[in-house]
Amino acid sequence: MEYFLTDEEKELKKRIRKFAEEKILPVRDKLDEAAEFPYEIIKEMGKQGFLKIFIPREYGGTGARIMDMCIACEEVARICAGVATAYAVGALGSGPIVYFASKEQKQKYLPRIATGEMLCAFGLTEAQAGSDVANIQTTATKEGDYYILNGVKQFISNGSIADVYVVLANTDKSRGPRGISAFIVEKGMPGFTFGREENKLGIRASTTTELVFDNCKVPGENLMGREGAGFIYTMRNFDRARPGVGAIGLGIAQGAFESALNFAYNHQLMSNQYIQSRLADMATRVESARALLYATARMIDAGIKRFSMESSFAKLYLSDLAMQTTREAIEIFGPYGLLKEYNIEKMLRDAKITQIYEGTNEIQRSVIALELIHNMDKMAKE
Repeated sequence: MEYFLTDEEKELKKRIRKFAEEKILPVRDKLDEAAEFPYEIIKEMGKQGFLKIFIPREYGGTGARIMDMCIACEEVARICAGVATAYAVGALGSGPIVYFASKEQKQKYLPRIATGEMLCAFGLTEAQAGSDVANIQTTATKEGDYYILNGVKQFISNGSIADVYVVLANTDKSRGPRGISAFIVEKGMPGFTFGREENKLGIRASTTTELVFDNCKVPGENLMGREGAGFIYTMRNFDRARPGVGAIGLGIAQGAFESALNFAYNHQLMSNQYIQSRLADMATRVESARALLYATARMIDAGIKRFSMESSFAKLYLSDLAMQTTREAIEIFGPYGLLKEYNIEKMLRDAKITQIYEGTNEIQRSVIALELIHNMDKMAKE
């Protein structure tokens, strides 16, 4: 379909697809088998300017446009969703700094994130606080010119890999969500170490690790914004980051569809009406999903103020699409779909997490339902 991409968007899509096919595809299986973080690939992506798309122009980036992020994540995930996740965390981790940090904090970190000199991550999830963000147990106590952080973060993408982390901690538990604050924590700060590294089903090229804070001393100047604003920052950051998860789901679905189509064509299965019907449905859903994703991205980039529902649409629909398309692709492949050499089983393994991270799909449905109620209440008052 024609999505009327600008010349710059077409060039980005072309460049990053070429990069993924030439640089990621040859090492994809090795990275997956070894659960190896793609250091050299991410470093090269920094050199190619692909990390700059997360960062505003005034700090060395290309504008921090959601559309660019979606294009890039889709093309990388078409080849490997593990590498795409390692890459996309750059948007999730830098997002709070881009939108909510002070000018001094932005100047200190964003130019180095743009070049890849400094990798970033987002420290939110805990054993008791995944979907329930308000149940964060990590604390931050003010002592003189420092905050003392104590607690453990779990399932942190790029954990132990990143150089800088935006970490959520309670500065006043009595205030519930309004007592959660955001801090910029650098690797090497006293009391900040890493715990267990997870051995995962999919996205194995993306390192997932515990962050351990044991009387970690964080300078007071590393508080982001004001105390108690961390929960709001997190929700707004997710609204901007979730289309990126949708883009990863779309990339997986596109890759699985292409593989199934090529397999059916090369094995003389295209005359089978059942196969024709399955492929036609897959193609229709993939294009419909891309239209939804791109429309959401353009809406956010246009400056529309309220877009939580649309962001959840994209994350929910495209991650479910990734699971559905990879399952159907395996069925078209038959027993060959279970063999690692065809990569379809990897796509299936990679797809599952897209329904879980950055807000489970059950959470997305809750967000959408609440927005529908809000819209109905608004209409009733008019």
